[in-house]
Amino acid sequence: MKVWVLRHGEAEGHARTDAERNLTEHGRAEVLRSAAHLIGQPIKAIIASPYVRAQQTAQLVREALGFEPQIRTVAWLTPESSPLEVLGHLETDDTVLLVSHQPLVGSLISFMQHGHLRQPQPMSTASLAELEGDFPLAGLMSLNSVKNL
Repeated sequence: MKVWVLRHGEAEGHARTDAERNLTEHGRAEVLRSAAHLIGQPIKAIIASPYVRAQQTAQLVREALGFEPQIRTVAWLTPESSPLEVLGHLETDDTVLLVSHQPLVGSLISFMQHGHLRQPQPMSTASLAELEGDFPLAGLMSLNSVKNL
């Protein structure tokens, strides 16, 4: 299985709520540069946080890839979600793209790779990580690459 983890692009500093922050123009450009790394990958699903900036990021990637299926929006990819909960939702035969936020993305990558949360992976906006393994279990995935923009 392969799991791609994408942090949303740069977002506005303020909105009525954190969940309502939109991508900036710079953030949109960042996301499109990251999306270029996914061209030709056999992604089966794009799964995203319900926050506006993650939804916008996922939609930009979807359009750039010409990805037909709808984006799956899930509550377990918000900034404060648990990496253990995320792993509990992943299927073993999928190649998926998860679109989320810090601190979750850094913690999730560390948890998948090392089996602990002590050293979160640094992930700037629109950073893209590629993990691979037989099963989505803590400590059993290999980090193939991280593309930081």
